[in-house]
Amino acid sequence: MTTIAFAKGHGTENDFVILHDPDARIAVDPSLIRGLCDRRAGIGADGVLRVARTRALVEAGVISAVPESVSPESWFMDYRNADGTTAEMCGNGVRVFAHWLASRGHVTGRTFDVGTRAGNRPVSVGDVTKRQATVTVSMGTPTLLGVSDCMLGRTTMTGLAVDCGNPHLACVVPGLNLDGLKDLAVDAGFEFDRDFFPDGVNIEIATALDDNDHAFMRVHERGAGETRACGTGTVATAVALLADTGRTCGHVIITEPGGSLEVTITDDGAATLTGPSVIVAEGTVDTQMVTDWRGN
Repeated sequence: MTTIAFAKGHGTENDFVILHDPDARIAVDPSLIRGLCDRRAGIGADGVLRVARTRALVEAGVISAVPESVSPESWFMDYRNADGTTAEMCGNGVRVFAHWLASRGHVTGRTFDVGTRAGNRPVSVGDVTKRQATVTVSMGTPTLLGVSDCMLGRTTMTGLAVDCGNPHLACVVPGLNLDGLKDLAVDAGFEFDRDFFPDGVNIEIATALDDNDHAFMRVHERGAGETRACGTGTVATAVALLADTGRTCGHVIITEPGGSLEVTITDDGAATLTGPSVIVAEGTVDTQMVTDWRGN
């Protein structure tokens, strides 16, 4: 198979190539992912969302077993970073994934479950059209891993390490305002404690909460670089922002370069993420053209 169908979507400008592949027949290897995500020679994206049935992915050897709490018959978000590596979870990606399923008639009803490598994620899709939707995702219970430092150039920042199905270091910087945040070279990447984060880490830099429980954030994602937004990173940052004010629960709004997302942390520590999804295009692509042109 050289020609495959694709769609392109984004959640707060964190963008994805969508591959609808229920029976897991597409050979989704790193060279294909890198080719599709290349912003000059491919379609361009922060990652790829393969839409497949959980059982089919197990039978194809893509995942070794059905993750705990995931149904074998559920739709599974096989998520890949732009560099071809897999990721356990993507909060913006799962919203786009859910939007695709609901708007194209692949599910009945607006509330359903999505399987991920981090476990089951219940979703609720509202205000849905083929192009746009608002989606709320149950993100599970973030796990606090401790405190760690990172370096951006010569500046050391301290953050709260949070596991949201994938690892994050959320740094709330005292005295940082929006102009200062815009000036930071977040796109250049960070040095971090590789003993603390042996599998890499997503790093968020945020302003403190204002009186309306609103903050600004930028993120550098492992395997993708700086992105316009990060769903799991937004949840991790919400945890850190609330902790910075002495709270363990609450509702916050976090604005990133790609837009604003809402996070609610309940009394029992469970998190929900609410935000938009937009599907901007559908078409076909010759996989050989995006993988072979420079030996990807």
